[in-house]
Amino acid sequence: MDAREMKIKAAAAALAHVENGMRLGIGTGSTAEEFVRLLAEKVADGFRVEGVPTSERTARLCVELGVPLKSLDELPELDLTIDGADEVDARLTLIKGGGGALLREKIVAAASSRVIVIADESKLVETLGAFALPIEVNIFGLVATRIAIEKTASKLGLSGSLDLRQSGDGNFTTDGGHYIIDASFGRIPDAEALSSQLNAIPGVVEHGLFLNMAALAIIAGPAGVRELRATR
Repeated sequence: MDAREMKIKAAAAALAHVENGMRLGIGTGSTAEEFVRLLAEKVADGFRVEGVPTSERTARLCVELGVPLKSLDELPELDLTIDGADEVDARLTLIKGGGGALLREKIVAAASSRVIVIADESKLVETLGAFALPIEVNIFGLVATRIAIEKTASKLGLSGSLDLRQSGDGNFTTDGGHYIIDASFGRIPDAEALSSQLNAIPGVVEHGLFLNMAALAIIAGPAGVRELRATR
Protein backbone atom coordinates (compact mmCIF):
# COMPACT_ATOMS: atom_id res chain seq x y z
CA MET A 1 0.00 0.00 0.00
CA ASP A 2 1.14 3.54 -0.67
CA ALA A 3 0.70 6.31 1.92
CA ARG A 4 -2.75 7.33 0.69
CA GLU A 5 -4.01 3.76 0.63
CA MET A 6 -2.92 3.36 4.26
CA LYS A 7 -4.76 6.52 5.24
CA ILE A 8 -7.91 5.27 3.52
CA LYS A 9 -7.64 1.93 5.35
CA ALA A 10 -7.30 3.69 8.72
CA ALA A 11 -10.22 5.98 7.89
CA ALA A 12 -12.42 3.04 6.88
CA ALA A 13 -11.64 1.22 10.13
CA ALA A 14 -12.54 4.35 12.11
CA LEU A 15 -15.82 4.71 10.26
CA ALA A 16 -16.89 1.36 11.73
CA HIS A 17 -16.95 3.07 15.15
CA VAL A 18 -19.40 5.75 14.00
CA GLU A 19 -23.01 4.97 14.84
CA ASN A 20 -26.14 6.28 13.16
CA GLY A 21 -27.28 9.55 14.76
CA MET A 22 -23.95 10.41 16.38
CA ARG A 23 -22.72 13.92 17.18
CA LEU A 24 -19.32 13.72 15.57
CA GLY A 25 -16.16 15.84 15.79
CA ILE A 26 -14.40 15.79 12.43
CA GLY A 27 -10.66 16.37 12.33
CA THR A 28 -8.27 18.18 10.02
CA GLY A 29 -5.50 16.89 7.77
CA SER A 30 -4.96 14.45 4.93
CA THR A 31 -6.04 11.33 6.85
CA ALA A 32 -9.10 13.07 8.29
CA GLU A 33 -10.05 14.14 4.78
CA GLU A 34 -10.09 10.51 3.66
CA PHE A 35 -12.45 9.84 6.57
CA VAL A 36 -14.73 12.68 5.44
CA ARG A 37 -14.91 11.23 1.92
CA LEU A 38 -15.91 7.80 3.24
CA LEU A 39 -18.38 9.32 5.70
CA ALA A 40 -19.98 11.34 2.89
CA GLU A 41 -20.66 8.14 0.94
CA LYS A 42 -22.57 6.71 3.92
CA VAL A 43 -24.46 9.97 4.43
CA ALA A 44 -25.52 9.87 0.78
CA ASP A 45 -26.99 6.43 1.47
CA GLY A 46 -29.08 7.75 4.39
CA PHE A 47 -26.66 7.50 7.33
CA ARG A 48 -27.38 10.27 9.86
CA VAL A 49 -24.68 12.25 11.66
CA GLU A 50 -24.20 15.82 12.81
CA GLY A 51 -20.61 16.91 12.38
CA VAL A 52 -18.56 19.61 14.08
CA PRO A 53 -15.50 20.47 11.95
CA THR A 54 -12.16 21.36 13.52
CA SER A 55 -11.17 23.81 10.79
CA GLU A 56 -12.53 25.91 7.97
CA ARG A 57 -10.73 23.57 5.57
CA THR A 58 -12.60 20.56 6.93
CA ALA A 59 -15.87 22.51 6.93
CA ARG A 60 -15.47 23.34 3.24
CA LEU A 61 -14.87 19.69 2.33
CA CYS A 62 -17.87 18.54 4.38
CA VAL A 63 -20.15 21.09 2.72
CA GLU A 64 -18.84 20.12 -0.71
CA LEU A 65 -19.52 16.42 -0.05
CA GLY A 66 -22.83 16.85 1.76
CA VAL A 67 -21.88 15.99 5.35
CA PRO A 68 -24.29 17.88 7.69
CA LEU A 69 -22.53 20.34 10.00
CA LYS A 70 -23.27 22.17 13.21
CA SER A 71 -21.18 24.56 15.27
CA LEU A 72 -19.71 23.48 18.60
CA ASP A 73 -22.02 26.02 20.26
CA GLU A 74 -24.97 24.17 18.75
CA LEU A 75 -23.52 20.78 19.74
CA PRO A 76 -21.33 21.47 22.79
CA GLU A 77 -21.18 17.80 23.80
CA LEU A 78 -20.02 15.26 21.22
CA ASP A 79 -20.19 11.48 21.17
CA LEU A 80 -16.99 10.89 19.24
CA THR A 81 -14.19 12.76 17.48
CA ILE A 82 -12.09 11.18 14.75
CA ASP A 83 -8.89 13.00 13.85
CA GLY A 84 -5.38 12.42 12.56
CA ALA A 85 -2.05 13.02 14.28
CA ASP A 86 1.49 13.96 13.34
CA GLU A 87 2.99 11.62 15.96
CA VAL A 88 1.54 8.94 18.25
CA ASP A 89 3.37 7.08 21.03
CA ALA A 90 2.43 3.90 22.92
CA ARG A 91 0.55 5.89 25.59
CA LEU A 92 -1.46 7.56 22.80
CA THR A 93 0.15 10.89 23.60
CA LEU A 94 0.01 12.91 20.40
CA ILE A 95 1.66 15.72 18.55
CA LYS A 96 -0.91 17.49 16.41
CA GLY A 97 -1.08 20.77 14.55
CA GLY A 98 0.82 20.12 11.36
CA GLY A 99 -2.26 21.33 9.52
CA GLY A 100 -2.50 24.42 11.71
CA ALA A 101 -5.79 23.55 13.45
CA LEU A 102 -4.51 22.44 16.86
CA LEU A 103 -6.55 24.90 18.96
CA ARG A 104 -9.91 23.93 17.46
CA GLU A 105 -8.87 20.29 17.36
CA LYS A 106 -8.14 20.32 21.09
CA ILE A 107 -11.35 22.17 21.96
CA VAL A 108 -13.41 19.67 19.95
CA ALA A 109 -11.54 16.69 21.40
CA ALA A 110 -12.12 17.97 24.95
CA ALA A 111 -15.86 18.26 24.22
CA SER A 112 -16.02 14.62 23.08
CA SER A 113 -16.84 11.53 25.09
CA ARG A 114 -14.30 9.58 23.02
CA VAL A 115 -11.45 10.40 20.65
CA ILE A 116 -10.13 8.03 17.99
CA VAL A 117 -6.89 8.83 16.19
CA ILE A 118 -6.30 7.59 12.65
CA ALA A 119 -2.84 7.51 11.11
CA ASP A 120 -0.49 5.58 8.90
CA GLU A 121 2.36 3.61 10.45
CA SER A 122 4.93 6.36 9.84
CA LYS A 123 3.29 8.46 12.59
CA LEU A 124 3.89 5.85 15.31
CA VAL A 125 6.97 6.72 17.41
CA GLU A 126 8.69 5.47 20.55
CA THR A 127 9.23 9.01 21.87
CA LEU A 128 7.58 12.20 20.65
CA GLY A 129 9.55 15.02 19.11
CA ALA A 130 10.94 14.15 15.68
CA PHE A 131 8.03 16.17 14.30
CA ALA A 132 8.38 19.84 15.23
CA LEU A 133 5.92 20.75 17.99
CA PRO A 134 3.39 23.37 16.79
CA ILE A 135 2.77 26.13 19.34
CA GLU A 136 -0.07 28.54 18.57
CA VAL A 137 0.76 32.03 19.81
CA ASN A 138 -0.87 35.42 20.04
CA ILE A 139 0.41 37.89 17.48
CA PHE A 140 0.75 40.56 20.18
CA GLY A 141 4.03 40.16 22.05
CA LEU A 142 5.35 37.59 19.60
CA VAL A 143 9.04 38.18 20.32
CA ALA A 144 8.52 38.10 24.10
CA THR A 145 6.51 34.89 23.80
CA ARG A 146 9.19 33.28 21.66
CA ILE A 147 11.86 34.16 24.24
CA ALA A 148 9.68 32.72 27.01
CA ILE A 149 9.25 29.46 25.07
CA GLU A 150 13.02 29.25 24.55
CA LYS A 151 13.71 29.78 28.26
CA THR A 152 11.07 27.26 29.27
CA ALA A 153 12.49 24.66 26.92
CA SER A 154 16.01 25.26 28.22
CA LYS A 155 14.87 24.60 31.81
CA LEU A 156 13.59 21.21 30.66
CA GLY A 157 16.81 20.40 28.80
CA LEU A 158 15.28 21.02 25.39
CA SER A 159 16.76 23.07 22.59
CA GLY A 160 16.31 23.58 18.88
CA SER A 161 15.03 26.10 16.40
CA LEU A 162 11.77 27.95 17.00
CA ASP A 163 10.52 28.78 13.52
CA LEU A 164 7.55 31.00 12.75
CA ARG A 165 5.45 29.04 10.27
CA GLN A 166 5.22 30.55 6.82
CA SER A 167 2.55 30.36 4.13
CA GLY A 168 3.05 31.84 0.70
CA ASP A 169 4.70 35.23 1.06
CA GLY A 170 3.82 35.77 4.73
CA ASN A 171 3.27 34.25 8.14
CA PHE A 172 0.80 31.39 8.44
CA THR A 173 -2.33 32.51 10.29
CA THR A 174 -4.66 30.05 12.01
CA ASP A 175 -8.45 30.09 11.76
CA GLY A 176 -8.40 31.88 15.11
CA GLY A 177 -6.11 34.64 13.83
CA HIS A 178 -2.94 33.48 15.57
CA TYR A 179 0.58 32.54 14.45
CA ILE A 180 2.28 29.16 14.89
CA ILE A 181 5.82 28.60 16.11
CA ASP A 182 7.18 25.19 15.11
CA ALA A 183 9.56 24.07 17.86
CA SER A 184 12.17 21.55 16.71
CA PHE A 185 13.03 20.19 20.15
CA GLY A 186 13.86 16.69 18.99
CA ARG A 187 13.20 14.02 21.62
CA ILE A 188 10.64 15.12 24.26
CA PRO A 189 11.14 12.79 27.26
CA ASP A 190 8.54 14.46 29.51
CA ALA A 191 5.56 15.68 27.49
CA GLU A 192 3.54 16.37 30.64
CA ALA A 193 6.14 18.77 32.04
CA LEU A 194 6.52 20.58 28.73
CA SER A 195 2.76 20.88 28.33
CA SER A 196 2.39 22.37 31.80
CA GLN A 197 5.20 24.86 31.29
CA LEU A 198 3.96 26.01 27.89
CA ASN A 199 0.45 26.47 29.27
CA ALA A 200 1.89 28.89 31.85
CA ILE A 201 3.21 31.30 29.17
CA PRO A 202 0.59 34.05 28.65
CA GLY A 203 1.29 34.47 24.93
CA VAL A 204 0.88 30.77 24.19
CA VAL A 205 -2.70 30.20 23.03
CA GLU A 206 -2.32 26.40 22.78
CA HIS A 207 0.24 23.76 21.86
CA GLY A 208 0.18 20.53 19.90
CA LEU A 209 0.77 18.09 22.76
CA PHE A 210 -2.47 16.15 23.26
CA LEU A 211 -2.27 14.31 26.58
CA ASN A 212 -4.74 11.71 27.87
CA MET A 213 -7.27 12.53 25.16
CA ALA A 214 -7.19 9.64 22.68
CA ALA A 215 -8.91 6.39 23.69
CA LEU A 216 -7.91 4.47 20.59
CA ALA A 217 -5.44 4.78 17.71
CA ILE A 218 -6.12 3.06 14.42
CA ILE A 219 -2.80 2.57 12.64
CA ALA A 220 -2.53 1.37 9.05
CA GLY A 221 0.62 -0.16 7.64
CA PRO A 222 1.70 -2.45 4.79
CA ALA A 223 0.65 -5.49 6.84
CA GLY A 224 -2.83 -4.12 7.52
CA VAL A 225 -4.69 -2.16 10.18
CA ARG A 226 -4.21 -2.48 13.93
CA GLU A 227 -5.83 -0.83 16.92
CA LEU A 228 -3.81 0.52 19.85
CA ARG A 229 -5.25 1.40 23.23
CA ALA A 230 -3.53 3.68 25.69
CA THR A 231 -1.04 2.16 28.16
CA ARG A 232 -1.30 4.78 30.90
